[in-house]
Amino acid sequence: MFMDNNVLKAIESAQTTQELEDIRIKAFGKKGSITELFALLKTFDESTKKIKARELNILKATIEKALQAKKDILSTQELAQKLKDEKIDMSLFKPNIKGSHHPVMLTLEHIINYFISMNFTLRRGPLIEDDFHNFQALNIAENHPARDMQDTFYFQDGKVLRTHTSPVQIRTMEQEAPPIRMICPGAVFRCDYDLTHTPMFHQVEGLVVDKEGKVSFANLKYILEDFLRFVFGEVKVRFRSSFFPFTEPSAEVDMSCIFCDAHGCRVCSHTGWLEVLGCGVVDENVFKAVNYQNVSGYAFGLGVERFAMLMYGVNDLRSFFESDLRVLEQFS
Repeated sequence: MFMDNNVLKAIESAQTTQELEDIRIKAFGKKGSITELFALLKTFDESTKKIKARELNILKATIEKALQAKKDILSTQELAQKLKDEKIDMSLFKPNIKGSHHPVMLTLEHIINYFISMNFTLRRGPLIEDDFHNFQALNIAENHPARDMQDTFYFQDGKVLRTHTSPVQIRTMEQEAPPIRMICPGAVFRCDYDLTHTPMFHQVEGLVVDKEGKVSFANLKYILEDFLRFVFGEVKVRFRSSFFPFTEPSAEVDMSCIFCDAHGCRVCSHTGWLEVLGCGVVDENVFKAVNYQNVSGYAFGLGVERFAMLMYGVNDLRSFFESDLRVLEQFS
């Protein structure tokens, strides 16, 4: 009978999984001791070959079982040691550290303060929305191409993580009669992740509704120009024709670049202008969805992180959410 106690002893004395792997190769590799024993079978006659082959297969199975048992023991020991060596102390003690608001929250508070001073009321709504409030009531039908503009997180029941705070405007109009003068700040969610997009970000949207003829694009233009100068100082503001399904006419709002004084730089793509928000006169189909008649209104929306990047000179939106103290400590 074939015996290879040397292999079994080596397995038993192995201290690491790497040693164990070396033993396995010496036994079952191309020139391994067990492999060579199998090669010797061709030198026996047929009846002896069968007996020897059975003995070899028993030996092979014994060694493989010993290898696996030892590997389980060593792997467990090595994992425990690795966890011990790589343990991270999640606590942080800095006796002189000074707490502060997050830069996004600082920006949001600054924006809210302006609109509160202009007699806008504050409204909030749910983060999980149904299709009607997030899309249909905002003139975005099921097959409307505007849905392609918003990469949406869907739940199995058809509800969504809201893609904008506009549903709060719809819910407010469903519950209140005009006049309405409101802003709705809060978190929104879209499937984006790059230098200027994250899956969660914050918006502030505004809505003003009153009797027909009492609210115009001129009112919208005034409030946004005044707001941008409140935040960024004496900047020039321009309105460019655009498209949003819930406003008509719609416009993108640009301001003169605060980094190069409108002369052209890398930040403004050498145009002298920075796009900062969108706006427009509320589409009549939105008013129909909430059973409003004989009214007019305007709406606008902005990204809080976009404003924070401009206010604090941050060039990567993701840095707001990575909890890097080297970034956040600058605002303490």
